[in-house]
Amino acid sequence: MASMRINIETSFTADQLYMKANDGSRYELIEGTLKMMSPAGSEHGKVAARILVSLGIHVVEHEIGEVFAAETGFRIASNPDTVRAPDAAFVSHHRLESAEPTKAYLSLAPDLVVEVISPNDSFSEVEAKALQWLNAGCRLVLIADPYNETLQVYREPKQRQIFRAGEQFESGDVCENWILKVNEVFKIK
Repeated sequence: MASMRINIETSFTADQLYMKANDGSRYELIEGTLKMMSPAGSEHGKVAARILVSLGIHVVEHEIGEVFAAETGFRIASNPDTVRAPDAAFVSHHRLESAEPTKAYLSLAPDLVVEVISPNDSFSEVEAKALQWLNAGCRLVLIADPYNETLQVYREPKQRQIFRAGEQFESGDVCENWILKVNEVFKIK
């Protein structure tokens, strides 16, 4: 009896995701499995843009690295591959110099990642994503919660700081003392 070989693709690689034909959807790759991402709503987009603009101005003024907008993929694990796309990211010149130049996904975790919670996200999902960033080598993860008007900061997996109205977050040495005021992010009067 002849053996039959069935070739079934059970997982994607980062290269396959990068070369995937544009079908109008946005994807992340989690341990080889494609995960479709819904388009962000207007509140999510406003909050992400405010943070990105503030971060971008700071990084350009201090000439400390590069800022990446939403939908930029970072390969943070291989075999199976994981490609995540934060709402904003900062990568220092030092970290960029150590990465192989590519037009595809950078094979590194950014120094700083921003994630904005969407209405269809559970906090546990977003926190799991933050921990995945940290475990991949990210130094600081900032989660913006538009519904509670808070910024939650992770520097280590079990260390979370929460910033509320009237307070400000400071990045410290991760991004040359970038300051982000909660009231400006959420337009609190």
